[in-house]
Amino acid sequence: MQETKLTQKAMLDLVMDVFDQQLPFNRFLGLQIERTNFDKATIRLNWQDNLMGNPYQKILHGGVTAAILDTVGGLMAMLYVAKDLNDLTADEFRQRIARIGTIDMRVDYLRPGKGEEFTATAEMIRKGNKVAVCRMELHNEKGTHIAFGTATYML
Repeated sequence: MQETKLTQKAMLDLVMDVFDQQLPFNRFLGLQIERTNFDKATIRLNWQDNLMGNPYQKILHGGVTAAILDTVGGLMAMLYVAKDLNDLTADEFRQRIARIGTIDMRVDYLRPGKGEEFTATAEMIRKGNKVAVCRMELHNEKGTHIAFGTATYML
């Protein structure tokens, strides 16, 4: 019996499931996928005291900032892979996205991570056959730009 080929919508749903259900670190941090399409990804994180990096200022830990930027960038890379693929089964698609990983990432911390809710967004800068480069930003609920990053992902 031949397996059914995935539609782009089914690929999008599979990527969402991977990030929402299959990555324990994302659940540990409390990351929530807010919005995704093939051109932009958005992840939200609510403040939690256990993510604090400086108890005197009550700011987000820099490692958490980097993690959310890397996560939204990786999500964008997966979405761009899905955007360009056709005629794959679910197993073939899972094998393809399983190879995606961060090669390099730079984070610029612009302001302390103060806030009650943080939103990370990512957009693709360039995608080739083997690597993709994304730009990511982190803002709080007031729109304050906290950090941005640029990352290269192996496809």
